[in-house]
Amino acid sequence: MGSTGILVVSATAEEAAHVHDGVDVVVTGIGKVAAAVAVAGALARYPSGRTPLVLNIGTAGALHAHHGGLYVPSAVINHDISADVLRSLGHPVRDAIDLADGDGSVLATGDAFVSDAQVRDALAARADLVDMEGFAIAYACEAFGARCRLVKHVSDHADDTALDWPAQVDASARVLADWVRRQL
Repeated sequence: MGSTGILVVSATAEEAAHVHDGVDVVVTGIGKVAAAVAVAGALARYPSGRTPLVLNIGTAGALHAHHGGLYVPSAVINHDISADVLRSLGHPVRDAIDLADGDGSVLATGDAFVSDAQVRDALAARADLVDMEGFAIAYACEAFGARCRLVKHVSDHADDTALDWPAQVDASARVLADWVRRQL
C-alpha cells in the first residue's frame, strides 16, 4: 500500500498504463461483478479507518453528441437492473449513488457494452456517459467507507464507433494519467 492515500482503479491495464510509479493501482477486469469484487478485496487490506481515496479512471461512451473529453461525474446509476420492478415487489434496490466533487454529469453503468445508437439514445434520457464498472466501484467504496471519485474520458459515442474502443484506449489513458498526476 503506497503512501499517497490514493488507490487508482481501472477496468483494464491499458486504461492505467500511464499512471506513474508509486501510485497503488488495481486492475479489476471488465464488468460490475469483477469491479466490485476487486475493489472490495483491495479495500479490505487497508487498516480500519485508513481507507484511501479511490480514483476510478477509465474510458466511457458519450451518450450525447456534444460530449467529449474528461468528466468527473456527480452521480452514477446502475442502468441495467430492474429496480422499479423489484421495488414494486417490495425489495428496495439501490440504483443511484451521488458523488462528491463532481462536475454535474451522470454516469450510467451496466454490463452491456453499448454500441447501438438506439440503446444509447434511451440511456441519454437518464445520463451523460456510459461505462461498465463505475457504479460497482462506487457501491463497494460506500460499503467500506472509502471516498470515491469516478474520472472518465470519452473514447466513443456509444454507437458503432464503440467497436473501435481498443484503438482509442491509449489516448484516453494518457489524459487520465495526467489528471491523476495533477491530483497528487
